[in-house]
Amino acid sequence: MTKVALIKFLVLYFFISATAYGQKVKYKDIFGLLNTKQYEAAEPFLKKYLKENDDSPNAYLFMGIIFHEKSSKDDILKQTTRAIAHMDSAIYFYDKAYKAITEKEVKRNDEYYVLYNRRDMRTGEFGVKLSDIQFDLEKKMEGLRERIDRLKMVKHYFVLADSLYKKSNSLFNTISSPYTSENEFYLRSDDKSVPALTSLAHRYDSAVKAFENYKASLSSLGKAGYNQVLVQNEITDFKKEGSTPANFYQDELNVWNYKKFAEKSKMVIEKEILPMREHLLSYDIEINKLREKLSTDSVSVKNDLTALIDKLLLDKMTKFDSDPLPMDVFSLKISDLEYRSAVLEGKGLTDSSDVHVRLAQVKKESVQLNRLDSISAKMMAQDIDKRAENYTHFITNTYSNTIVLKSYVKALNEYAARERRRIDEQMRQYQENLKWIKVLPDSVPLFEVGSLSRYKPLAVVAEKFTAGLHYTDSVSANGYFYTITSSRIPDVKVTFPVDKTNFSEGRLKSMRALTVSDAGGQIYFVLVYSERGKEGKYPATLAKIYRSDGLAWSNNYPLAFVPKEINFKQDSGELTIKNDTQLSVIDKNGKVLK
Repeated sequence: MTKVALIKFLVLYFFISATAYGQKVKYKDIFGLLNTKQYEAAEPFLKKYLKENDDSPNAYLFMGIIFHEKSSKDDILKQTTRAIAHMDSAIYFYDKAYKAITEKEVKRNDEYYVLYNRRDMRTGEFGVKLSDIQFDLEKKMEGLRERIDRLKMVKHYFVLADSLYKKSNSLFNTISSPYTSENEFYLRSDDKSVPALTSLAHRYDSAVKAFENYKASLSSLGKAGYNQVLVQNEITDFKKEGSTPANFYQDELNVWNYKKFAEKSKMVIEKEILPMREHLLSYDIEINKLREKLSTDSVSVKNDLTALIDKLLLDKMTKFDSDPLPMDVFSLKISDLEYRSAVLEGKGLTDSSDVHVRLAQVKKESVQLNRLDSISAKMMAQDIDKRAENYTHFITNTYSNTIVLKSYVKALNEYAARERRRIDEQMRQYQENLKWIKVLPDSVPLFEVGSLSRYKPLAVVAEKFTAGLHYTDSVSANGYFYTITSSRIPDVKVTFPVDKTNFSEGRLKSMRALTVSDAGGQIYFVLVYSERGKEGKYPATLAKIYRSDGLAWSNNYPLAFVPKEINFKQDSGELTIKNDTQLSVIDKNGKVLK
């Protein structure tokens, strides 16, 4: 233990012992602690001494010093009230000392005023002057009064800044909490949103100004224990940032810049959202006008729809919503108009004899119907009530409520289902029609039908002609040749006799046919033959047909080989029947040349 520590211990021990035995404490003993600035240890004894002795100016002086010292250790922001109370107490005791200290007191107890021991500049001697003590006390009291006023101002601006920021934080949370994202907030904004954002910007701006005033006031206090630096952070993620409070006691004071957020949000709502809402309504009106035109005038609005498509509106919408409900509504209404326009356009083709044209039209209608069906089915499967929460303004001004909208979607979905059944049946019918040729009272197949038809096609050249055998019974057969037209009513219809003995229905599996025509499609040859030979001979029937005059002749031939192709020489009128190694030449009249 050091000598100083030992002295302190002994002094404290003396005071405790004296108090314990009810002995009266002498001021000179307390002064030992005061003179060594052991104010904390001396305070209780000094208070007791003053309670018993109210005529000790020096005791008042040191009581003022103790409270003054305490106030300097108080936290100016967290212990403001206590700090002011300590300064008020210091002023009180300084004033008591100021009024009680006299020349006589200073001369009689000069050892108690060693703090004011100064060299006299005139005499050069050390001593204590009453004037020095009074001047010091006046200065201390004046300084404390000024500090109290400044501290009150500091605390006022600090509390104001903190309070305004908390209100800003609370208002931001009120604004943001109902929404899952910033875009949802924009889309669901209403007539209260902009005023709320204006209030948020004003509150935050007031908080910043209050903080600036706080900092200016704080600098007047001198050493204060605080030196906050305001760090304003931008809110970039609506749901993750902005909601947390700020600790105004920290040196690096991080706050959310609500003013910047509010001003940006106001600009988005006023410059983008509100004009976009009006754009949606005007776009809906234009679509409705086309629906009225189609219904009233019974004319296609296909070309008008092409001009109506607004990609800019879609771009604006998808900036805030990747799948905006109004665009689905528009797509549904437009797809309905496109389909109905396609149906109107097709009405002029219903009397067309061209099956291909009619099938193409039905396919076109089917494509448009697919779009209507797809969009309506998608919307039926979704929660329209939930999606509509982002578009209250649009729904209210176009359908009154979601109940009406859902009824509209359901009606179009059911309409699409009915039309799908009709279209599919028409398409099936037209596709089936393409497989047959109408030769009243019969229909000739363009495909193998087995036993379902008495007509057995042996050759089909797509969209040109077909040839085969027609059996009136299992043994009686005639050859036939029909051109294939778009109406499926042939413009060349020829039947010709064949080798009935060798071309019975029982031998049909071995029957084949080859066809050829001239370049202009005016002359046709049909060779019907059997791959089943007898004694090296293969029965065949060759028919020559003119487009203009029909059948020219039909002859039976026993061929020495199974033919693979036939060729027509237009300059000589000769027909060549051949396989890989053999051939037979028939002249224009049907005679075999070799």
